[in-house]
Amino acid sequence: MPELPDILVYRKALEDRLAGQPLESIRLNSPFLLRSVEPPLSEAKGRRVLGVRRIGKRLVLALEGGLYLVLHLMIAGRLHWKKRGAKVGGRVNLAAFDFPGGTLLLTEASQKKRASLHLVRGEHELAAFDRGGLDVLSSGLPAFRATLARENRTLKRALTDPRLFDGIGNAYSDEILHAARLSPVKLTSRLPEEESERLWRASKETLETWSARLAAEAGSAFPEKVTAFREGMAVHGRFGKPCPDCGSPVQRIVYAENESNYCATCQTGGKLLADRALSQLLKSDWPKTLEELEERKARTAAPDAPADV
Repeated sequence: MPELPDILVYRKALEDRLAGQPLESIRLNSPFLLRSVEPPLSEAKGRRVLGVRRIGKRLVLALEGGLYLVLHLMIAGRLHWKKRGAKVGGRVNLAAFDFPGGTLLLTEASQKKRASLHLVRGEHELAAFDRGGLDVLSSGLPAFRATLARENRTLKRALTDPRLFDGIGNAYSDEILHAARLSPVKLTSRLPEEESERLWRASKETLETWSARLAAEAGSAFPEKVTAFREGMAVHGRFGKPCPDCGSPVQRIVYAENESNYCATCQTGGKLLADRALSQLLKSDWPKTLEELEERKARTAAPDAPADV
C-alpha cells in the first residue's frame, strides 16, 4: 500500500499537473470504485482543480464549488499520467480522469478491487475521512508520547493504526522500528522515555529521508515505480537477507495479509519472535534464538545428520 512518502510524491506530481485545470470527464471502468452517490459524479465535470491534499493515505482533489474527490489506493492501486484520452479498458484499469493536459489513469493490479473513490461536498463531509492520526513529521516529542500512551498496543500495531499515527503502514513501520532498535512486539506501556524518544526520532528521520529520496528519484516526472519494496530498505521485504547493520538474516512474523520484518540481533537481543502459525505447529520445537535457528538449519542441511535422542 502506498504510504506517507509515496503519497507525498503523488500529491506533488498531481499538484504540478492539475492545479487550475478543469476536470473534463471521469470515465469509470469498474462499478465498484465509486462508493458515494450524493452528490452525483457528474457534478464534478468541468470544475477546476483548486489544489491537491493528503488525508492519511488518501489523496484529495479540491474542486471548485466546494466539491472534493477522495481517492484511496489501498494495497494495489496506482496512478499513471498518460496522454489525454488514454484508453480505460481492461481488468487493471479502473478509471480515467481527463484534463486538458493529459489523463490521470487509476489502475489496481489485484483481483480484489479495494481502491475507492468518493465525491463529497464541503469541509464537513471531507473531515469524515480523517482518522485522527498524529502527523509524525510535524509532531513534537510530547505529542508523540501522548499518542503512544493512548492504547496499550504492540509498537507495530500502534505505528500502523491510522487512529494513532498518520500515513504509516506495513513497510515504513518495519524500517522505523529497525532504525529505533526496537522489537515490533514490544508493548507501548512498557516503553521507557529514552526508547520513546528514540522511536520518535527514528519515525521522523525515516519518513523524512524516504520522502526526500522518492521525490529526488521522481524529479519532474510522474512517479511510476510506487512500491512497498524499495532498494535500500533495511528489513522490509528482505526476509532471509543480511541486515545491513549487523549481517544477521532478517526475520519475519506473518499474520493475516501483513507481516513484520525485523533483525533479531539489532532489535530483540537475538530472540526470535514467535510466528503464530508456525509456533502453533512446532510448539516446543520452535527455536527461541537466532543461534538455535541457525543450528537447526545446519542440521537439516547435513545429509547424514544423526537424529536427536
